[in-house]
Amino acid sequence: MTDIDISSTVNGLKFENPFVIASGPPGTNKAMIRQAFEEGWGGMVAKTISLENNKVINVVPRYGKLYSRENGEVIGFQNIELISDRPVEDWLKEFAELKSKYPSKILIASIMEEYNKGAWQKLVQMVGETGVDAFELNFSCPHGLPERKMGMAMGENSDIVEEVTRWVTEVAKVPVWAKMTPNITDITVPAKAAVRGGAHGISAINTILAVIGIDLDTLRPLPTVHGHSIPGGYSAQAVRPIALRHVMELARQLDKSISISGMGGAECAKDAIEFLLLGSSTVQFCTAPMLQGFGMLKELVSGLKEFMTKHNFTKVSDIVGKSLPYFTTHHHLVELRAAAQEAKAKQTSRDAEWSGEKISEQTKNLATN
Repeated sequence: MTDIDISSTVNGLKFENPFVIASGPPGTNKAMIRQAFEEGWGGMVAKTISLENNKVINVVPRYGKLYSRENGEVIGFQNIELISDRPVEDWLKEFAELKSKYPSKILIASIMEEYNKGAWQKLVQMVGETGVDAFELNFSCPHGLPERKMGMAMGENSDIVEEVTRWVTEVAKVPVWAKMTPNITDITVPAKAAVRGGAHGISAINTILAVIGIDLDTLRPLPTVHGHSIPGGYSAQAVRPIALRHVMELARQLDKSISISGMGGAECAKDAIEFLLLGSSTVQFCTAPMLQGFGMLKELVSGLKEFMTKHNFTKVSDIVGKSLPYFTTHHHLVELRAAAQEAKAKQTSRDAEWSGEKISEQTKNLATN
């Protein structure tokens, strides 16, 4: 394993490994981010911030778990948590302190604002001065603040996605990623709009809008806040197949120069490698470290190295997109099946079908090499 390089260079940023903490509770303040950096994570996307934190009021409880019927394992996780409720001034101070102490660590600021050019550009300029390495535009939070046209309410409109991305890239001096919502018919439509607006990368997916269940004793939806609830963002392993499909579609349709940071239900090295094979250059984790702790990174790193050794990969870029060529059309699958049946028929000819003048050709058809 000594010749294996698990670093990943994306949009000019060198991640010491491709594993990144996604925007959310694991990056809710300096203490949390510092702990992730100390543990060795390749990067951190801080919890989403905005200019007016006083309009952000979180509730308790705000999480709900979906358990396996067989063994009680958490297979789904729902949250109704909003973006950061901390003053932007506190974040500016902490971003600067973190970059001063961890200059080689990749720190990405997740930002969200209303449909207001001045607000977006002001936030970008303020945060940019702290030395953060990149921005991630939250066009995808599935709950909370829809009345302010923020998050998913903005990300569902491709014209607005393009316009807002352009506002940001006009003033940003570092790479810009746009985070996509899966709560849409075709995720490539807003993603391409973000690229037209100047985005350097796409992050996908954010959580899926869902209702995790109903308490059959009280008849109240979960999670319950004083007897009531709202649909929330669904995550954990149950959403991974959906996330993989979205990442695959993005990788097949976006220009190779546009990076993809994949996420959605990744909980171990095997999961992360699947995202890499489908076109992600980095893989983000949020629910998994909430349930397992930041120490889960050890298994991610060891599992990635073992996989690379097994397949003779020496760098992460060797893996990225490796499985994409094996996705095709249903028509092509039918053709492949027909060709296989024809080849099999040739290989199972009966003794009576042999003819002296064609013995060499028939021998060739029955050979494996």
